[in-house]
Amino acid sequence: MKLNKLVSTLDMDHETWLQYRKKGIGGSDAGSICGLNPYSTAISVFQDKTQLQAEEKADNEAMRQGRDLEEYVARRFTEETGKKVRRANAIFYKEEQPFMLANVDRLIVGENAGLECKTASAYSADKWKDGHIPESYEIQCHHYMAVTGADAWYIACVILGKEFIWHKIERDEEVIQMLIRLEAEFWNDHVLANKMPAPDGSKAAEELLAKYYGSSDPEKTISLVGFDEKLKRRAEIAALQDKLDQEKKQIEQEVKIYMEDAERADSDSFSVSWKSVVSNRVDSKKLKADYPDVYQKCVKTSESRRFTVKEIA
Repeated sequence: MKLNKLVSTLDMDHETWLQYRKKGIGGSDAGSICGLNPYSTAISVFQDKTQLQAEEKADNEAMRQGRDLEEYVARRFTEETGKKVRRANAIFYKEEQPFMLANVDRLIVGENAGLECKTASAYSADKWKDGHIPESYEIQCHHYMAVTGADAWYIACVILGKEFIWHKIERDEEVIQMLIRLEAEFWNDHVLANKMPAPDGSKAAEELLAKYYGSSDPEKTISLVGFDEKLKRRAEIAALQDKLDQEKKQIEQEVKIYMEDAERADSDSFSVSWKSVVSNRVDSKKLKADYPDVYQKCVKTSESRRFTVKEIA
């Protein structure tokens, strides 16, 4: 195993760790870049790497448990396999592609291999069924093999309240070369070039478009070339959405008539709540009319762009 240490993580504070994450592509980014992560996209990774200030993602209970249970998963792995593991306490980089980084959970003592520790809820147990490994996790392990030169990588997971499982992933040179190529293209053609990847319909893509093109030039009109078929498809989708939305509302209305003044209704398969909610809102029109000075002090101006499409007859 060839370990090129970028920096020690021993006693490193979280803010510094976030800044180092921006210096390259880590294992958790690999699945998103390859389109294998159902919760994150290449656009999200691009946004993370190019924003000036490292942005800490909102923590949640699952993330907290994943961190706290890492040591437990590693210990269970040792108990199950007899293999000893050790902490790396470092961020490593690949010598030929220094933008490829690895902050690994554990290294296997006496083997050219490492260990990735995971936790999952019982609701996610099917993703590990019959020896299957979630694709984004498997590509993460191949990323670590690419960076470290390891021959294999182990992955262990505790399905909370249910079971402990582990697998060994052998080095696949074809997968690794594909991964190196994709990550190099992403890093060079997008991150370093500061060029957003192809849009994917995600919230991150929408945020980036607002950031890059937040203001319009009222004096500028351009020719729209090559988009007629896509805009026709957009119109078809919009019509279908309207139809489905109406059907959805009709079903809801039928249930409401059935419930009358009941707050909750249960069946064998569903629980429906139709609850009274009281909310207080400022009457901005009255505030502006009766207290114009206060209104002017409180008003907050924001700028955005409205996207509309009209078919030309």
